[in-house]
Amino acid sequence: MKEKKKNSKIKKFKKLQIKLGHNNQNNWEMDNLDKKKVETFSQKYMTFITKNKTERETTRYVKKLLEDKGYKENKGKNFYMLNKEKNIAIVRVGKNDLSKGVKLIVSHMDTPHIDLKQNPLYEDTNLAMMKTHYYGGIKKYQWVTRALSLHGIVVLKNGKEVEIRIGDKKKDPVFYIADLLPHLSHKAQNNKKMGEVIDGEKLNILVGSIPYKTDESLKEKIKFNILDILYKKYGIVEEDFLTAELQLVPAEGAREIGFDRSLIGAYGHDDRICSYAAMEAILKAEETNDTYVVLLVDKEEIGSDGNTGAKSYFLKQVIKQIFLNKDGKVDMVKMEDCLFNSKAISGDVNGAIDPDWKEVHESMNAARMGFGVCMTKFTGSGGKYSSSDANAEFVARMRKVLNKNKVGWQIGELGKVDEGGGGTIAKFIASYGMDVVDMGTALLSMHAPMECASKVDLFMTYKAYKVFFEKF
Repeated sequence: MKEKKKNSKIKKFKKLQIKLGHNNQNNWEMDNLDKKKVETFSQKYMTFITKNKTERETTRYVKKLLEDKGYKENKGKNFYMLNKEKNIAIVRVGKNDLSKGVKLIVSHMDTPHIDLKQNPLYEDTNLAMMKTHYYGGIKKYQWVTRALSLHGIVVLKNGKEVEIRIGDKKKDPVFYIADLLPHLSHKAQNNKKMGEVIDGEKLNILVGSIPYKTDESLKEKIKFNILDILYKKYGIVEEDFLTAELQLVPAEGAREIGFDRSLIGAYGHDDRICSYAAMEAILKAEETNDTYVVLLVDKEEIGSDGNTGAKSYFLKQVIKQIFLNKDGKVDMVKMEDCLFNSKAISGDVNGAIDPDWKEVHESMNAARMGFGVCMTKFTGSGGKYSSSDANAEFVARMRKVLNKNKVGWQIGELGKVDEGGGGTIAKFIASYGMDVVDMGTALLSMHAPMECASKVDLFMTYKAYKVFFEKF
């Protein structure tokens, strides 16, 4: 009898613990988790992230996928809209009055990389080299002595566009940034701060070493040989580099990490992992009376400026097109109301706790690998400066929807107070007056040439976005 009373008290206490406390669960241990679906989704994502390494390539991929599914550019109920070949919007128009707002997920397709300068090619010490300018917040030392591929376009003098993609295939050559050997780096590098070890002007790539064969007097035979190769293969002359956009990205593709294959190592998780999840979510979400929009943009890694960044007028153009397709006209007052009353997710990644660098995180409020999609109420740095801080009411509603639909999720902020920080697109979307919260996959080694994500977190990111469209 005493034993029964004791067991009853223990059960009541455990129920009270569950009711009063908050304890995140490793999502791999969730009872309702379909591991086969996680694996299938992850494999498709790995194919996507391997094939699409720039914002142009991602835009082109999404466009083709949409057209295969019957979407048309700027026309109909289900349509897509392009901006400069670097932004794409996916729209599913619902029956509800547009002045009440739309459901919007915004993510970015650009990633940290290294650009070629406009006058890149030169010869020095019997080697042909190309000058570069890095893009976004990189640790420069991570990009040396590794295989790099060259992606982008060159617009020739006659206006023809030539697509360049060299280094991804096994038969392709790759490109390479050399580094000092340790035997000679004592004075030149070893005593410098990490950020100064590799100077930005020394991130130049090796592109050749064979002289052009000629009897004529020629000063830079190796450089000329490279120009000859480029002209014969692509029709490119030296002046054409002035009208080119060429990016150096890691040559390797996505790989599974770990004995259990539970993690994905790839270039560009930030933020193509959220872009992919958002795209899949809008295509597979059940139809409701609401209008769904996914906006995939450029230039987030350098401040979201320019005509392809989140600060541009592209979102307004998309909303205007929705009104034209649905109502046949644009009412500017209703359009402003639509933007103000919309609900949005800024689909972006966060930094997960690294076991070797736990000291930069405050563990109670940091994201963990395998614990689901990460909701970030605020970003910014130094006292939440330059942040979008989501309203408690909006976060509460999101929490309720995620919990009700058994989506694994966690709260995470980016590092300890005064440790650093960062920003996202959220504040630019919030400037229209709409509610917005950051939500995406937590990563290890963010901005590195190979970032690490959990398969289950990727799947929960997709599931969260889909539930947002269907149930929020």
